[in-house]
Amino acid sequence: MSDQPEAILDATGLNCPEPVMMLHNKVRDLPAGGLLKVIATDPSTRRDIPKFCMFLGHELLEQAEESGTYLYWIRKKAD
Repeated sequence: MSDQPEAILDATGLNCPEPVMMLHNKVRDLPAGGLLKVIATDPSTRRDIPKFCMFLGHELLEQAEESGTYLYWIRKKAD
């Protein structure tokens, strides 16, 4: 992902539901169309973060896994 995120949410070491609760608060602070990078270690985020984006209308641009760490790039929906 070449775009620089406006914000990074580091949820490493946290387990469900904390990463998604933190994501909810972080997205709220972003400008419309803002890019957020999420770093997590909880495997359940692979299910929870895409559902969160779909449910709230944000765009999950990319998700990746690197040695037990899950990375997500989320574009906040335009108002």
